[in-house]
Amino acid sequence: MIRIAVYGKGGIGKSTTVSNVAAALAEMGLKVMQIGCDPKADSTILLRHGEAVPAVLDLYNEKKQALQLEDMIRIGYNGVICVEAGGPTPGLGCAGRGIITALEKLKELGAYDVYKPDVVLYDVLGDVVCGGFSMPMRKGYADKVFIITSGENIELPIMGKGFYIVRIVEDEMTTTVKVVVK
Repeated sequence: MIRIAVYGKGGIGKSTTVSNVAAALAEMGLKVMQIGCDPKADSTILLRHGEAVPAVLDLYNEKKQALQLEDMIRIGYNGVICVEAGGPTPGLGCAGRGIITALEKLKELGAYDVYKPDVVLYDVLGDVVCGGFSMPMRKGYADKVFIITSGENIELPIMGKGFYIVRIVEDEMTTTVKVVVK
């Protein structure tokens, strides 16, 4: 199993890119899991023909310890396994908490053993510096990290935040970081 985290600021086309990569890999016969790591919980919507996936954080807040794997997972285009971390209403909590909760619950409930994906794609909002958003890079969750950016001047501070996160967590990283300029 290869695990790839893709970071980028909102509106850069990251979710569209990740969904297209997921669809292409699935068409090649690979079993793909896409995990949306954004409070908006809309990463996998293209793979589900506009149908939303319930956010793990919302489900956890509702069901607590009764949360089951099948509550969190929906199947999308060509068998892509879709998960959305979710997050709190803006201004009312830690957005990274959704990512931490989702990744911990998926691991705890054995999602990777049950579904046996060949590829796991983490679609991560990259313009927030927060411990939760760095989670896919840390503790062995991702094998590779890509930061998607454009060549516009406004992107430079965003890319700087991405590299700042990498510098802070580099002791815990087991990943390779690549930058993709669109």
